Amino acid sequence: MLENQSLLPPSFVALHTSPGRLRPDLPWPALLERHELCEDMAQMLTEHASQVLVRLGITEGDVLQRVLAGLLADEGRLSDGEARWVVCRLAELLQWPLPASVAMGVPQN
Repeated sequence: MLENQSLLPPSFVALHTSPGRLRPDLPWPALLERHELCEDMAQMLTEHASQVLVRLGITEGDVLQRVLAGLLADEGRLSDGEARWVVCRLAELLQWPLPASVAMGVPQN
């Protein structure tokens, strides 16, 4: 089980760990599944975000804000923290600066 822990970013594990606790609130298989969903979503969104940047001629930060709004509008799929984590990961993958308004509430690695 400790091997799996090292595969998950601490920032993601922190999303599912209650304050004052050391262990995540979810069982490891569920936590791994949530992380895989979020990582896949970030990877999937890279091309879309790049296209929106060019097509609309807006800033990288504006693209990330729009992606976040879309993820938050899809109620029930991702928690607020997971949606923000996905956008933070997307910014990392694209090497774009992350607006503070997107990162709020997401633990840093």
